Amino acid sequence: MTRNRSASGDRFSPIAIRELATAFQASRIFLTAYELRLFTVLGRGFRSSASVARSLHTDPRATDRLLNALCAIGLVVKEGNRFANSPAAAGYLREGEPGYMAGFLHTNSLWDTWSTLTTAVRQGKAVRRPGTNDRGAAWLGAFIAAMHDRAVKHAPGLVAMIGLEGVGKIMDVGGGSAAFSMAFLRAKKDLTVVLFDLPNVVPLARRYVRREGLTGRMSYISGDYLRDDLGAGYDLVFLSAILHSNSPAENRRLLKKCAAGLNPGGRVVVVDFIMDDDRVSPAHGAFFALNMLVGTDAGDTYTESEIRSWMKEAGLGTTARTDTPFGTSMITGRRSK
Repeated sequence: MTRNRSASGDRFSPIAIRELATAFQASRIFLTAYELRLFTVLGRGFRSSASVARSLHTDPRATDRLLNALCAIGLVVKEGNRFANSPAAAGYLREGEPGYMAGFLHTNSLWDTWSTLTTAVRQGKAVRRPGTNDRGAAWLGAFIAAMHDRAVKHAPGLVAMIGLEGVGKIMDVGGGSAAFSMAFLRAKKDLTVVLFDLPNVVPLARRYVRREGLTGRMSYISGDYLRDDLGAGYDLVFLSAILHSNSPAENRRLLKKCAAGLNPGGRVVVVDFIMDDDRVSPAHGAFFALNMLVGTDAGDTYTESEIRSWMKEAGLGTTARTDTPFGTSMITGRRSK
């Protein structure tokens, strides 16, 4: 028996198994409240459920029961027949607060795709869904906002780990909101960044960059990184959360394309959920493999050995895998001088 199996078996009593089976209920309660903007509408003081329902345009009785369930979870507090945000909800779930967590509308979208997991396991692929560029402005905006909310917190630390000595031009492949692109620009004043992403994503990236006042040092290429040219002359090609969206064959082609765009001595930096060879650890990577199963045509989480082999095929010498403080890992490939 492996260590993982024995550890799991030790902690799962019948009660724990039942709690696992019903854990979705608390998640759904929270996501519904977030989707309705309940925490924002609840505001700073105490309000009756009827008042909240009027503001949300929801059924009064159902809103009262939702608020009571949020109290049971601990995100809302109750005095008499009036409700208020808990300190955590007030600080993190109310729009306009500095600590507002903006990514949960995308998590709400994932509820639908994860509901197809049984079918996806039976057939070995996702239930057919539109591509990222074709799911509509609301879905895409929520997705990019979720990615930005996560990336903007991690980007400065990752950029420091990568190091930018000798780097003058960077390609950010699938750069999304440009959170990492902007962190690169802030870290070194004399470099430029080219962001490559889908045609419907690039305008969103421009909006984020314009808001931060970094427009003059950014340029953009719209296209499909699996089919279109990435350009050349880069000292660093950066791929954060990209490989997991693709099949192994697609990743081989993409890394060869990235390597071809490097200057001599340049680097390809991959940041992703990189799995140990047992594919069990890290645990969040094992979960994310199923997220890719239900949400993409051929995506997966990949092992360190797989990524190293693809980089070797692309003519890149690899460094040691480095685990980040953010639940991801980094592997760097360098083109010979």
